[in-house]
Amino acid sequence: MTASSGKFNVRLWVLLPLIIVVTLFLWFVPAGFFGMDGLTVVEQRTIAIFVFTALMWMFEVIPTWTTSVLSIVIMLLTISDSSVWFMKNPASDAGLGHLVSYKGILSTFADPVIMLFLGGFILAIATTKVGLDVQLARALLKPFGRKSEFVLLGFLMVIGLFSMFMSNTATAAMMLTFLAPVLRTLPADGKGRIGLALSIPIAANLGGIGTPIGTPPNAIALGYLNDNLHLGVGFGEWMLVMVPYVIVMLLISWGFLLWLFPFKQKTIELEIVNTHEKTWRTYVVYVTFAVTILLWMLDRVTGINSNVVAMIPVGVFCVTGVITKEDLKEINWSVLWMVAGGFALGLALNDTGLAERIVNSIPFGEWSAVAVVIVSGFIGYFISNFISNTASANLLVPIMCAVGTGMGDALLSVGGLKTLLVGVALSTSLAMLFPISTPPNALAHSTGLVTTKDMAKVGLLVGVTGFVLGYAMLIFIGI
Repeated sequence: MTASSGKFNVRLWVLLPLIIVVTLFLWFVPAGFFGMDGLTVVEQRTIAIFVFTALMWMFEVIPTWTTSVLSIVIMLLTISDSSVWFMKNPASDAGLGHLVSYKGILSTFADPVIMLFLGGFILAIATTKVGLDVQLARALLKPFGRKSEFVLLGFLMVIGLFSMFMSNTATAAMMLTFLAPVLRTLPADGKGRIGLALSIPIAANLGGIGTPIGTPPNAIALGYLNDNLHLGVGFGEWMLVMVPYVIVMLLISWGFLLWLFPFKQKTIELEIVNTHEKTWRTYVVYVTFAVTILLWMLDRVTGINSNVVAMIPVGVFCVTGVITKEDLKEINWSVLWMVAGGFALGLALNDTGLAERIVNSIPFGEWSAVAVVIVSGFIGYFISNFISNTASANLLVPIMCAVGTGMGDALLSVGGLKTLLVGVALSTSLAMLFPISTPPNALAHSTGLVTTKDMAKVGLLVGVTGFVLGYAMLIFIGI
């Protein structure tokens, strides 16, 4: 028996039964155990499904994408409006609660972000077929030299910069194209490949913090600060504080990646071997790639959503024959299914009302200003590892705005309402523990190089460091 098969059996025969026991306990224990008044049957089932899914993802008892599919099936049969009949008539004094639309759960397989992933994969396949990926990667990374360590730094900085002004997911999808030829130059048994793959989600998630438009939580927090509280936080004021923070965090992340995943090969040479005969389809790829990237960068000007833009290369390449039915087999469909499971879980948490109930059950009014600020950030960080950072911010920011307003001058000692709301937005962007935590994480996982364990290890280091440094900055420097 190999070590890997032995490890698998431990997971299957020891961890799986333990996870099932914990899940069943949470499913059937009296609702009072959770300490939340008015908890419904559907909400309790959602807690059990949430814990089951999180533990299965964390320990990878089965592949992450199969856990996602299994969770969706369980949700459809137990908490949806098309669930098994006896699930709609529980023998319990607690109310059944709000059932989730089965159409909503199934639609997560075709969520707009899934379409963006699909477009990114198609774009990467097409650019590889014509050799454009190597040319672009070499041009983009040229300023950082040939040393492996500085190529990694180049990836972090370039991705971070792009992510400040365009969708994190679109940035990651674009950089996935540049990553492939770099990975091909490195030895298969080296750890540096893992560090390069992980640079995509780390830089994309951190880069979005730098500007008010970099990620939706920033815009949500800024909207409440300016429109509801009239505190007048400007675009430049935000960047003056957050851009230096992002740069410092990218450098710290660079150190973490080099420490955990050192390069075996000290230099990276991107050789362009012209084995691709230029045809009219080559120029179709060139033009479509340029138009797609431009529209991704200018989505706020054109009004065309980045998810919609991602469908342009899909349509163009399929119609022109750049992408064939054989090429479609190269798409990492398991990643798309894995992400769908994360979206479905987030839908369940929100639509059942469980997420809001959990937040509202926390007695913020009884706590000190420091505790309110830190705990609100931790909650944002925690739930954003399982639902989208946008959904987390939409849930938390209004509640914390009301809590902070009620506390009055008590918050001034820790930076006031700006620290409270900006801290929540920042914390949601630092959540990157699992492949389903953010779309960029899932894209990194699609390379086949990154395990959940590796991602969680780096994600925790970057998240904790970013959390501590971010709050120290907000409290002592302000925004």
